[in-house]
Amino acid sequence: MTNKQLLSGFYKTLFSIAIPIILQNLLQTFINMMDTIMVGRLGSVEIAAVGLGNQIFFMLIMVVFGISSGCSIFISQFWGAHNFKGIRKTFGIMALVCILVSLLFMAGGLFIPERLLALYTKDETVIFEGVRYLKIAALSYPLLAIASSCQMGFRSTEHVLLPMITTGISFVSNVILNALFIFGFEPLGIPKMGVAGAALATVISRLIETFITVIVGFVKKYEVFGTVKEFFSFDRAFIVKLLKVGTPVLLSETFWGLGITTQNSIFAHAGTDSFAAFSIMNTVSQLTWVFFIGMGSASSVILGKKIGAGDDEGARAYTHRFCWFFPLMGGLIGLILFPLSRLLPLVFNVAPHIIAITQSMMLVLMVMYPSRAFNMLIIVGVCRSGGDTVFASLIDNGWMWLIAIPLGCAATFLWNLPPWAILFCLESEQMLKTLFGLWRVRSGKWLHNVVGK
Repeated sequence: MTNKQLLSGFYKTLFSIAIPIILQNLLQTFINMMDTIMVGRLGSVEIAAVGLGNQIFFMLIMVVFGISSGCSIFISQFWGAHNFKGIRKTFGIMALVCILVSLLFMAGGLFIPERLLALYTKDETVIFEGVRYLKIAALSYPLLAIASSCQMGFRSTEHVLLPMITTGISFVSNVILNALFIFGFEPLGIPKMGVAGAALATVISRLIETFITVIVGFVKKYEVFGTVKEFFSFDRAFIVKLLKVGTPVLLSETFWGLGITTQNSIFAHAGTDSFAAFSIMNTVSQLTWVFFIGMGSASSVILGKKIGAGDDEGARAYTHRFCWFFPLMGGLIGLILFPLSRLLPLVFNVAPHIIAITQSMMLVLMVMYPSRAFNMLIIVGVCRSGGDTVFASLIDNGWMWLIAIPLGCAATFLWNLPPWAILFCLESEQMLKTLFGLWRVRSGKWLHNVVGK
């Protein structure tokens, strides 16, 4: 086979998995964006309230993603080894733990929402609106756990179309329900509910998505689904192995999520306008960042399958191609942030100075995109697929907590720097992650077959 044919096969494999994942994440981003845009028509306080309320949801996402990512290492490698029993017992553990965690988060959102929101802001108006949102939105957390577990299992076994379709259905239903519940619809007797309406729309659309995901997956007999006995066929030795590889991923995502919520808290303490701008920036930047989320997930599935099949040389060859492709695309796609920043006044009904703050922050983010893209590959794609989860956890969280967050706090509380400078301080970790990631790839120590050949 010629080098041209090898490259053609590489890109065909990558994009056949990545494109549906990218589209799914883009649709998910549109769901979050439409929430922000529609609530944004109510004002900056409502934007900040929903943004803070979603920090609890974000933490749950991080924990669920950590659990699912740790388990998907095994599912991908079992998939490469054609071990379906291994896939099902891993999926059983993943789904059970994710559901239990989601119930804890739901209890917090229902019973102590004021205390949770007070961790981020002292603005009583924002907290009041945030509580209205969180008490309803928390009901969607177990549904998220079920849907996310299934979707991660589907991705790891290369069934990427169903998650994309169900997320698309969720997007359409969420937009329609948002319009009805946020602003009201008198002909149907639906009152104007504001932020509470956005939360109710989220719950209903998540219910629809979860129902379709589970039913279709069972009907089509996807490999992750089996009997209850197969789901619980694991033994102590397997649990120990899973914990050894998966626990660093869970801890990494949890502490990374705490780091991100700490960053949100820093901007919230910098002022409601700064936090509103930060929320808008995150919402818009997700339109481009979903490309790398999808590519990172696809690279993890591809590399995990090769490692599980015993093709270590093929995994290394693919990794080297990924290492130049990701930062190159990071630079090109990051440029899209500039024209997007010029469109903000047309979309968000906020004061001009908040738009200006957001635009300056997006320029900082644009500069960091190549490094961010490479780090996504190393942590999510390379190290996790190869079972090198301890190293991935250390570089993902170490520089954030040792460098970025202390600098961000100093920039906010000691130096009173403008929001774009605070963001630059918080993004300072990216280059350090890149340097250590390059070293790890060159060392070859990232590659481990965790399920046996």
